[in-house]
Amino acid sequence: MTLAGEAGHGHHTSGNSARGATPHSTRSQAVIAALTILLLAVTITSVLIGPSEMSLEGVAGAVAERLGSADAQQWLREQVILFDIRLPRTVLGGFVGAGLAVSGAMMQGLFRNPLADPTLIGVSAGAALAAVTVIVVISGMNLAMSPGWSVQLLSIAAFAGGLVTTWLLYVIATRSGRTSVATMLLAGIALSALAMALTGVLIFESTDDQMRDFTFWNLGSLGGATWDRVLAMLPFMAILALAIPFLGSGLNALLLGEAEAFHLGFDPQRLKRGIIVLTAAATGACVASAGTIGFVGIVVPHVLRLVIGADHRSLLPACALLGAALMVGADIVSRVIVAPAELPIGIITAILGVPVFLSILLRRRSIIDI
Repeated sequence: MTLAGEAGHGHHTSGNSARGATPHSTRSQAVIAALTILLLAVTITSVLIGPSEMSLEGVAGAVAERLGSADAQQWLREQVILFDIRLPRTVLGGFVGAGLAVSGAMMQGLFRNPLADPTLIGVSAGAALAAVTVIVVISGMNLAMSPGWSVQLLSIAAFAGGLVTTWLLYVIATRSGRTSVATMLLAGIALSALAMALTGVLIFESTDDQMRDFTFWNLGSLGGATWDRVLAMLPFMAILALAIPFLGSGLNALLLGEAEAFHLGFDPQRLKRGIIVLTAAATGACVASAGTIGFVGIVVPHVLRLVIGADHRSLLPACALLGAALMVGADIVSRVIVAPAELPIGIITAILGVPVFLSILLRRRSIIDI
């Protein structure tokens, strides 16, 4: 069964839905409001909790000191923790979670299958390969770059790697406008293995310090969060946010098939190219900023489809909110579960995601029959 079949009930008024004529359901609006509150709650918790505890008074004092209305000496420690460590890490986590969740939803809409995910089918591995290549080249040539430019270069490289991988995957898995799920999964496994092998070669040639960094980076972490990384991700996230309102109706139309989408006024090829580029851009930026973090793109869209249905006009913004909340929450766990050390965040998302992935397989076994 594909997403088109899974949408079933949610799309019997698909003609109107694809055009965006019907309003969002009350349930969708309520869920989005609840997710906004959840994101705000985990954001506040993320700022307060960590190896060094902070109180609301401490946060208020740090903000007041930054605004010049409090004693600098009294709130200096809190200001450093809040503005230099906690806030950039929380904002970056929100960006990464939103980017991965929306990318997963877009890929599942493109392939019309709930098993599509940037990490599972090799897009993240391709982005990581490009990013690691740039790191090794810069290090090998002893190039001196400012932190801001090096992060931007990593993001661009990861975007290019993700774009090439996504395009190859789509070309391999699609014939005559139909995408084979089995081919998609097998091609994704092959491309991921190839990218990981080439990444391994580069890591093998790296120094011991670089190898430790690469290993931790491949497991995913927000430990290196800085405002430079946040600013590097900002253009990618802004483009994604601006595109979401326009993609919802197009993805709804694609669920019905390319011919139906064309008759509803959409250009399927142009729409698919846009989705591929946006997915690669968001995934590449996430990988460059936080490493390889898996299963967010499967867990979040799957859970939300069960709650609000497959209407992408509501699903995409809901995915952004829940993805951001999930990532910030997972980061809180990673910081406190083995404090004062830090558990790679990719381990936590995998623990959460694997059961969900297996449940999808067990419920939809027919979609991967070869």
